[in-house]
Amino acid sequence: MPTASRRRDTPPPRTANSEAEVLRGFLDYLRASIATKVEGAAEPQVRTPAVPSGTSLLGLLNHLIAVESATFLGEKVTDWQATLQPAPQDSVSDVVTRYQATVDRANKVLDECTDLGAPLPRPGRSGPSPSVRWALTHMIEETGRHAGHADILRELIDGTTGR
Repeated sequence: MPTASRRRDTPPPRTANSEAEVLRGFLDYLRASIATKVEGAAEPQVRTPAVPSGTSLLGLLNHLIAVESATFLGEKVTDWQATLQPAPQDSVSDVVTRYQATVDRANKVLDECTDLGAPLPRPGRSGPSPSVRWALTHMIEETGRHAGHADILRELIDGTTGR
């Protein structure tokens, strides 16, 4: 069992009072939390499944790239299971950088969305779009769920805990 290496815990954000600022603040908090969990994790453990489902730390972040891209950028994903597998040539740095770039692109879309009840703009996608509010809430749930998985996987790798 790895020796515990504790990081100082980062508390949830104190945001302004508008609904949009609260939702965006919590989403950005969770995004930073999971990226931090993956940064600095050792190879090959970062990509080695640590549970019977085949989930790995790097796979979780790779999956969240696909979820952010589908939700906010309108990109189509044909095989969700495949998103949990990082490419063999991808380093931790590659996946973290790609995640941060995807988040930046998603935030640019969100910056243009002033009405949380309006449909999320998704160019190139047919069919109804979810509301901005729904998309933000979904990404908070999805990112939070996988950040929790990442907490456990990182602790199994090297004992690192904390947000």
